[in-house]
Amino acid sequence: MPTELDNSLDTIIEALIAPGQPFETEDYEAYGVKMPTFKNAPPSLAHYFAHYCNENKDLTFLVDGDVRLTFGECWVAGSHVAAGLAQDHGLKKGDRVGLAARNSANWIIAYMGIIMAGGCATLLNGFSTGPELADAINLAECSIVLADEDRAKRIEGNDHCAKVVMFDHDGPASSGLANTWAEGNTAMAMLAELGPDDLATILYTSGSTGASKGAWSDHRAVMAGTMSYISQSAMAKLLLTQQGEEPTEQPCALIAVPLFHVTGEVPLFLQSYGIARKLVMMPKWDALHALQLMESEKVSYFVGVPLMSYEIATHPDRDTFDLSACKSFAAGGAPRPTDHVTKIKDAFPEGFPLLGYGLTETNGVGCGNFNENYMAKPGSTGKASKPIVEIAILDDDGNAMPQGATGEVCFRTVANFKGYWRNEEATKAAFTDDGFFRTGDLGYLDEDEYLYIVDRKKDIIIRGGENITCIEVEAGIYAHEAIAECSVFGIPDERMGEVPAAVYLLKDGHSLTAEQLREFMLEKLAPFKVPLPEHIWQAEEKLPRLGTQKVDKRTVRTMYASELIA
Repeated sequence: MPTELDNSLDTIIEALIAPGQPFETEDYEAYGVKMPTFKNAPPSLAHYFAHYCNENKDLTFLVDGDVRLTFGECWVAGSHVAAGLAQDHGLKKGDRVGLAARNSANWIIAYMGIIMAGGCATLLNGFSTGPELADAINLAECSIVLADEDRAKRIEGNDHCAKVVMFDHDGPASSGLANTWAEGNTAMAMLAELGPDDLATILYTSGSTGASKGAWSDHRAVMAGTMSYISQSAMAKLLLTQQGEEPTEQPCALIAVPLFHVTGEVPLFLQSYGIARKLVMMPKWDALHALQLMESEKVSYFVGVPLMSYEIATHPDRDTFDLSACKSFAAGGAPRPTDHVTKIKDAFPEGFPLLGYGLTETNGVGCGNFNENYMAKPGSTGKASKPIVEIAILDDDGNAMPQGATGEVCFRTVANFKGYWRNEEATKAAFTDDGFFRTGDLGYLDEDEYLYIVDRKKDIIIRGGENITCIEVEAGIYAHEAIAECSVFGIPDERMGEVPAAVYLLKDGHSLTAEQLREFMLEKLAPFKVPLPEHIWQAEEKLPRLGTQKVDKRTVRTMYASELIA
């Protein structure tokens, strides 16, 4: 039955979405059905930036080393970038502009400039190799790519369709983004042209075929996802106020996840405008550095892959830092081991661990498990995010499963992406006829409508929020002339949630060690996709097969990795 917290949150959100209230909903029709959307959502991300950067103009927004920028200063900087992209580089409304760089204040300003010039922010995976980056650029048909030095070097020498424009991370935006800096009124003029149906973003996601897909969204979908998170934050703030714990300091979050991921982009970065939240950058994850920043900047919200919050909670120097400002330790992108939930709570008795579940294709929107509810059901990803998310558990034919039965988890929401760029077949397969997005995850809803994820239909490994397709890694192994057959699968990992592992069989007369195979794979794949030597096993006989003659991946995994799985 519903908990006391469930009832309180339901009452609050119902009040927030009532007529005349900030998050009032209205119907939006798609796929022949009506679904709720936020009546007061800005028509585009550009309008959203304009409104909140003005409303919060004097508050600190970005902290990146010695650089500190207010919301107002970021709007001005974004306006200069928008003018430079339009005037000096010929950007037109709807053009895809790739963004290939590590996290920084200038990454965020570049994103703003792309959107404010009417472009589509195309978020390239900063971990990718040069050929992978070139493939992503060509897939989205980017006209321009804004790249830092490291990614520009990777791209160099690979065939692609874009003009690469360099930018730096350090120093003021006017120097770091000098190649896209100009005077002009592009941003203000574009406010009259942009609307909900215009192209906003492309994010990349791996599919079951191993080929990268570009999930594209219009401004309506990205704004709906952003507004959904803002409504959840408003709900939490009202709950704290009712409990006599109303926050008095400016909210602050540490950015420890890549901004090119949906978790970094929507709930962390984009939401922050609407809740006047300060964002603190750290270019590379380091638990001790995170502790230092959390104390000095009074971080109130932390989100990362599950083991990041665990590393903070169990760091030997944790007690030497004052982290009392941080009330929420959120995780997403991979399962969190249930025993870590209690350990995090014990380490931070005044705060709570949280868990969210969303996908690139849902603009990060899905479910959330909060506070006492998460402590009571640590294995669940929580309930559907009200008011816009509808969950269905469907069988392979698209029929609804009975309560408690396991089937494919599907989401219907106005925040869902519109499709895979230039891939109608994949787009059609991703949706039911009535608009539910098929996540590829298997799960069930318990008697309280809490979602439990039990497996994945897609042959994908999720390493710290990074999708790795088994078939892609297997292709990298098969490229070696000595390989007869192989199988790649995921195994549990305390830090990353899951990491790739492989088993290989050699052709007669060949020899190849696990270390040698790894070195070969590193020439073709991004390092995070390549198993460590201790997670690569050489088979002495043919791998077990199913009746279809496909390799029986489950049996292989059990045979070679049972101790690690246990």
